This record gives sequence, C-alpha cells and structure tokens, in this order.
Amino acid sequence: MLRGAFKPTETNRPAAESAVPPPRELQLSQPSPAPGLGDDERFMAQALALAARGVNTTHPNPRVGCVVVHNGVVVGEGWHRFAGEAHAEIIALARAAKRAKGAIMYSTLEPCCHHGRTPPCVQAVRKAGIRRAVIAMQDPNPQVNGAGIAALERAGIAVTLGVGKPAAHALNRGFYQRMVHGKPWVTLKMAVSLDGKTALASGESQWITSAAARRDAHQLRAASSAILTGVGTVLRDDPKMTVRLGLASASASELDARQPLRVILDSHLSTPAHAKILHQPGNALIITAVKNDAEAALFGGGSNAVEVLACRAQRGQLDLQQVLAELAKREVNELLVEAGARLSGSMLEQQLVDQVIIYLAPDLLGDEARGMFNIAGLETLADRRRLTFREVRRVGRDLRLSLDVVPPQAPATAAVTA
Repeated sequence: MLRGAFKPTETNRPAAESAVPPPRELQLSQPSPAPGLGDDERFMAQALALAARGVNTTHPNPRVGCVVVHNGVVVGEGWHRFAGEAHAEIIALARAAKRAKGAIMYSTLEPCCHHGRTPPCVQAVRKAGIRRAVIAMQDPNPQVNGAGIAALERAGIAVTLGVGKPAAHALNRGFYQRMVHGKPWVTLKMAVSLDGKTALASGESQWITSAAARRDAHQLRAASSAILTGVGTVLRDDPKMTVRLGLASASASELDARQPLRVILDSHLSTPAHAKILHQPGNALIITAVKNDAEAALFGGGSNAVEVLACRAQRGQLDLQQVLAELAKREVNELLVEAGARLSGSMLEQQLVDQVIIYLAPDLLGDEARGMFNIAGLETLADRRRLTFREVRRVGRDLRLSLDVVPPQAPATAAVTA
C-alpha cells in the first residue's frame, strides 16, 4: 500500500525546495512597481510570486502566497511549502506580529475555515486585527467555497475578491479541477523529431532531444503530483519515471518526499516485478483489469511502496474515466502523461487531456520510425482533435511547444488497452 503522507520536520525537510524550478508557464517573477499599477494589484503580484515558490512542494495542497501591508509597507509575507505545515496566511501574520493590527492582507486564495491538516486560518486573521482582506480567488474546496470569506465579513473585515484571479487560477489549475470536476489536470508530454517521430522502428529513442530539453522535462515532473505511463513503455524502455534534476545530494527521505506518484496502466498485470519504475524512491501504483490478489501480492512486501488497484474494464480495456477519478481520490492535482502512441492517442481521442507539451528536435527519423499518437476514427477534417498554441520557445537546440486542448463539443467514452 502507499506510504503515509510525508511530513517534513526540521531534520528531514528537503534542504532546497526550489532546486528544481517550476515550469515556465507557472513561474512568476518578483514584481517591481510599475507606473499606473494600483496598490492592490502590486501587492497581490508579490503574493502570487510567493505562491509560485511552492509549485514543486505543496501537493496535494494549493499553492498560496500572502502579504501583510501596514500603511503601505510590507510587514509580513509567507507562502505555503508543504502539506501539514503552516499556511501562507499564518506565516505572514506571524512575521507581521503586532503590526498586523489594522493592516491589509493580500492572499492568493480564500483563507480556510475548517480543520484539515492544520487549524482554520480565518481565526488567526480575525485575532490578528486585519481590517481588510484582498483575495485573488475563492477556494474551490467544498469545505470552504466562500465560507471563509463569509466568516471574515462577519468579523467586520472588508473583503475584496478577484484581484489577480487569472494568475492565481493558473497556479492552482490542478487543485481547482480536482475539487470541482473530480479529476486531475492532465498534461501530455512528448519528445519528437521534426517529422513527428518518437523513436526508431527498433525502439531506440535515447536521446531524440537535447540535454536542455530533458532538464526542462524534469521541471514538469517535479511540478506534477503523478506521472502516468502504459505497461508497453515499461516493457519496451524500462524507465525510472523519477525527478532527478537538482536532487543529486538529497537524502533517501528527501528523494522519497520529492517524487511524484508513478502510475502504470497495465490491463493484464504484466509489469515485471523487477521493473525499474517499481524500485525508485517514492510510491508506485499499478492500475489493472485483473482482480487477482495472489498476483497483486507479488508486488508487495518490499521496501518500495507499490499498490495494485483493479479498475473497471470492458473486453480487457481499462476505463480511463475511472482511472482519473481514482487518481483524484488519491489527491493527484496535476497528472503528467509520458506514454507511447496508443495510450497518448487514446487519451486525446477520448478528450481527457488538458494540455500538450512537445519537445521538438530538429532531426528527421524517417517513415519507418514510430509516430506520436494513434487516434482512430478520423474520417473527415471535422473529426480532428483541435489544439491551440499557448507558447513556443527554444530550449537548447530544440523547440518547446505548449498547446491547450480545445474543449470538446460532446463527451466521449473512455477505454484503452494498456
């Protein structure tokens, strides 16, 4: 079974929380005053920059930053680092101390009003004497969902909602999607040649892209709650699927804490017990259509945490909708898919992907090399899967293409053989 949630302490907290920088689309630079920028926008920008520091570490909690301002001067700031530790508001208020009385608090997310891993923040805000709270977005958690704002207003604290909301939402798109829609934010990542090939016909693929592109891909892994692949990739490539960038000097406990959950879709439970992906720091989850306790037990009992989960299947095909729902139950906010053409194509075909990131190398692998996506049923251009470019930039000798998947017009069934 999965290990219990890692709870950092003064002795086992990862020493360099920002050793692996967040993906560029989630990075926010420290703001500087700009002509015509109002105080609310300026101080909220500072709170957002603080929140972005937790991109790699706050799972499964949202990324939150907070700034306390008294008479136009910042007297306290904080950001949430790890689940189970103090929230951003508590840290900022503690640093402000007595100067918080009569001050304005800028928070990127509505303060919590329930007992979770930590006590509710609204009580601390009220006791500190904050006179006004500027909040970027409402907390989508059903246990909060406006109740924190209402509690502040009942305490006589003026509330301004919506300043910096787009940036705050972007930082917490996975948390929002899990809370509102019951599934993680899904990013599909591919490394391909200029002619759209992922490997030679022999399967050789190391390395299509440059070292710079691979470092960038590790940033994606570090900011993800889980990495998903298919058993075909495991059998063919025997990957580790771990974050290795910036963790060379980490201790065993630090490596365990910093690794996303590794998920293998394996309809027939054919993952070898010796596969590298099962013997790395952190946790692994095999999702299968086989309900066989004896076979599942082969993956237990070792030092690594491997769970085997049986999901619905039809004719040996896993129900991907249930797969995403199960991952959401395990508090997966952002899911990174690193898989072959069949699984990747199925997820696109069945409208389960939110974002596609492609590392494009300026090389040609030829007609016999393996393609990117197997998508069935495209008989006319009207059937094509549409995406829109969000960003195109150079990484080393390669291009990094970030694309948003255009929302579907109608729901689709979800099944795939892994």
